[in-house]
Amino acid sequence: MSMYHDGMRELQDRYKGRRVADRLEEHRRHATFSEEDRAMVEEAPFFFLATSWKDSTDCSMKGGMPGFVRVTAPDELAWPDYDGNRMYRSLGNILRNPSVGLLFVRFDATSTRLRLTGRASIDESEGAIAGLPGAKRLIRVKVDYIYYNCPRSVPHLEFIEPSIYAPREGYTPPDPEWKSRDYIREILED
Repeated sequence: MSMYHDGMRELQDRYKGRRVADRLEEHRRHATFSEEDRAMVEEAPFFFLATSWKDSTDCSMKGGMPGFVRVTAPDELAWPDYDGNRMYRSLGNILRNPSVGLLFVRFDATSTRLRLTGRASIDESEGAIAGLPGAKRLIRVKVDYIYYNCPRSVPHLEFIEPSIYAPREGYTPPDPEWKSRDYIREILED
């Protein structure tokens, strides 16, 4: 499977980019996690997830304590899905179209960005979330390909502390402010 579809190829040809694109695919694309990949994934306090179904495209940030995303096989990663806003935009898209894109970025202005594409599945079994504080279900991604992107345009930001909403052992996160709003408070279920 190529990293490029016909629309990408059309533009690569129009703007004389095909040779560069092919060389990048040849040298940067891989289908199993290296130790460097594993470290970037498992040290991340968040990542960006892109999902789509027909005209519904969504991009969200998934976060937790560093280590909440784990490489579970040479070509698979998984993360717990926590209590959210109950719109299920990402999960609803995954239910209809398992193709996903993930982006891991260290905001240090020097590290390359790690990009993954693959097929997601939702594991709602009790065994999948055992030992994962706050997890409602587990999302697994079987990787199609992994590749690095240059760090150009990535700013240097400082990580100060994890979100107060990040579940962890021995800690119950507070409810977010939006759950106390008049129009929503009365319809929330525990």
